[in-house]
Parts: sequence; C-alpha cells; structure tokens
Amino acid sequence: MARGKKWVAGIILALVLGSLVFLAVRGTGEKVAGPTGKSNMIALVRIEGVITGTAGGNSLMGATSGGLRLLETLRQIQEDPQVKAVVLRINSPGGTAATAQEISDEVDRLRQSGKVVVASLGDMAASGGYWIAARADKIVAAPASTTGSIGVILDIANLTELYQKIGYRSEVIKSGPYKDMLSSAREMTPEERQILKAMIDDIYNQFIDVVSEGRNLPPEKVRALGDGRIYTGRQAKDLGLVDELGNYFDAIDLAASLAGIEGRPQVHEYGKGSPWERFLTDWTSGAGLWPGSNMLPGLSPAEISRLLPLWEKW
Repeated sequence: MARGKKWVAGIILALVLGSLVFLAVRGTGEKVAGPTGKSNMIALVRIEGVITGTAGGNSLMGATSGGLRLLETLRQIQEDPQVKAVVLRINSPGGTAATAQEISDEVDRLRQSGKVVVASLGDMAASGGYWIAARADKIVAAPASTTGSIGVILDIANLTELYQKIGYRSEVIKSGPYKDMLSSAREMTPEERQILKAMIDDIYNQFIDVVSEGRNLPPEKVRALGDGRIYTGRQAKDLGLVDELGNYFDAIDLAASLAGIEGRPQVHEYGKGSPWERFLTDWTSGAGLWPGSNMLPGLSPAEISRLLPLWEKW
C-alpha cells in the first residue's frame, strides 16, 4: 500500500513538473513580443528587483531585472510605431550603476523617438531605480513610495581577523601593485582608497548630471538632496524629484494625456517573462524570499544590492 501511494505521488509530481516545463517553453516566445495592428497603445514595462547586468529572471533568493532583456524590450518598443507612450513600473532598490545607466540611456532614446515616457514608482524606486526614473518625461509616485537614495557605494569586506582565527593565508602573484586592491585578505592602502574614491566620485557625478538634466534642477540642489538618503513619495514631490502623487492607473492616465490618446488607452505589457518565471516570482514573493521582504527586515537598498552576488552564487 505504501509503495502504491509513492507511485501515485511520483506520477502527480511528474505531471506537475511536466506542465511547468511546458508552460516555460511555451512562454519563452512571449517575453518581448507585442501585438500589431493596434493604435493608441501604451506599453507597460516592469523593472522589478535588483537591477543587474545579467539576463534577469529569478535566482534562489529572488527576482532580478536583467539589463539585457530590458534593453531589448525598450529597443523593440522604440521601433514599434503603434506605441504612443510607455509606462515604466519600477519596484527596485537599485543595483549596478552601469546597468542602470544603460537602461536610462535607452529610456532617453525612447523619448527622442517621440514616445512619451512616464515612470510609475511602486513600493520602492531608489538608487539605480531612481536613476532610470529620472530619464522619464514625468514621474508618478504613491505618497508612501520609497525613492531617492541618490548616491554610489562600494563595500569591501575586510576579513583579515577572521582569516587569522581560522589559519587562512593568501599568497598573491600579481602583475601590478593595484591588481588586488579589492582583496579581503589585507588592509587597503591609502593610495588604493584614493583610487577607489575617485571612481565612486566619477559615477556619482554622472548620477547627479542625469537627475539634474531629467528633473531640470540645478546640480547644486541635486547634490544637496543626493547624500544617499531616501524619501517618501510625498517628500520627493515637495523637493522636485517627483511630478505627481498617484498610483499605477494615474500614471497610465497621465501617459495617455501627454501622448494625446483619446478615450480608453490600450495597455500592453512588454518584456513579460514566461509563465514559469512569473510563477517563481510569485512564489518567492509569497514565501518572503525576495529582496526587501520580511525575511530581510531593515535592509537598505545598498545593503540589498551588496547581497546580490552572494545570492547569484547559490
């Protein structure tokens, strides 16, 4: 009897897994496909999770926004004459500066192609998420949205005391004096700190330029606001970092109005993942395994971003 129950359970499990695989394969063709023959269309693009230069999708610890997929999606929208406006629904604590910059540049090209772009900020659109939003024509945020975090951070672990306790010793052969300046096995030299600080300052200045240009604010004001702190949506509006307070539907209405769309707009989601990926995203969100969930209370956007390399190694 017990063996029979195991066989039944095995068959059911195989059917479930087979169905998920079938949905995943069938859904791969839907990732960047958009409908044709429709006018007055608004394209919806979701930017969720930590922004990385990877292909995106789901790791063990949560969803990520892959830069390459987003770039391909935005380029497809740019070349689609049926799309009149784009709404970027952003739920992200940030990520890598280079990928956020690539995506924001593509958003800028969308605007230059004549399409209206409105950023809709969800729970959080901070750091790299705000970098992207700043390129939009308008930004809509809920009063309780978390945004801002304008700044750059590089966190290097110094594990010398731990290594001494466990008897670990590193032998390094390098081609130049600075090749191992990110090593966790020794103290950083003053020269190395100066080199890295210059890099951080350069990226920070690029961030400031994007916000200053996109929000039409003096660089001095952006620097005063860009000390790394986060703001609520209502605070951000008072400071000029957000245009309007509202939800996702308000952002759709604003995009339709700016694009001159009469009547009810047609909204199509571009870059939507396969059913398998959406299932994983929903499951990890419900289980508290994605960045910013209850399993990781009190983590800042920068801390969440620093944890990503550890998640991706699993």
